[in-house]
Amino acid sequence: MDREISQTIERLTGSRVASANPLSGGDVAAAYRVDLADGSRVFAKTKAGADPSFFATEAAGLRWLGEPSVIPVPQVIGVGDDVPLLALEWIEPGSPTPTTEADFGRALAALHQAGPSSFGRADNATTGSLELPNTQHATWAQALADNRLRPLARIGLERGAYGQDEADDLERVADRLPDLVPEEPPARLHGDLWAGNRMIGAGGRSWLIDPAAHGGHREFDLAMMDLFGGFGPACYAAYDDAFPLADGWRDRIPLHQLAPLAVHAIKFGGGYRPALRRALEATLTTG
Repeated sequence: MDREISQTIERLTGSRVASANPLSGGDVAAAYRVDLADGSRVFAKTKAGADPSFFATEAAGLRWLGEPSVIPVPQVIGVGDDVPLLALEWIEPGSPTPTTEADFGRALAALHQAGPSSFGRADNATTGSLELPNTQHATWAQALADNRLRPLARIGLERGAYGQDEADDLERVADRLPDLVPEEPPARLHGDLWAGNRMIGAGGRSWLIDPAAHGGHREFDLAMMDLFGGFGPACYAAYDDAFPLADGWRDRIPLHQLAPLAVHAIKFGGGYRPALRRALEATLTTG
């Protein structure tokens, strides 16, 4: 960690950096466990060459997810003014308990129920490394089409992540969304809810980190949870018991996985293009 980053952490925390150890796991930012001279510890991440405001949207998303006080999120200590840096409360990793999955399912249901007044973000801030829009819309069909599927059709084609067929089919799904997805009031979404963005802390309690937060359809978070696994049956059962899902929600999982699969095809290639193709076919043939 260079001196400029250390000085920024010291300014945000009010304490001298005693040591900083790099952490693995991120594909966008460099992350550190930082021990301070006052005996406390913080999590910090930075991104070389990014605009100093790079982490402002993530910080705002964490605060927004924490507003209902139903799932804990790390406290935002501060965002760098001169360097792209985010300093957060350190969460000591723990182990799951027999009730961790069910507890998380109920808490996620409560988070989703504490939704905003519209789909998108009130600040219209873009999210993720692809800077996807979060323009506010009155319906999920409009938001999913204009903020995710249409931009991803264009970006993926421009970057050669997939071909004209996939781009055209993403546009076809966007056109048909009013008939494919049942409208619900907007939910307060994490927006990138794979298992790596759910931390287990002390007492088996679940924490949310690294959000791409926005108002959206709650099936979007559930589809992301299903994409890479890591959430047990008790989680989904407790969620559905607390906040029953619309009929056919499992049949719409491929639809709500289109955006994350397109993002991963653009960023990582590999097997994500075939997976996107399968999700497109499932959506267009069953819708």
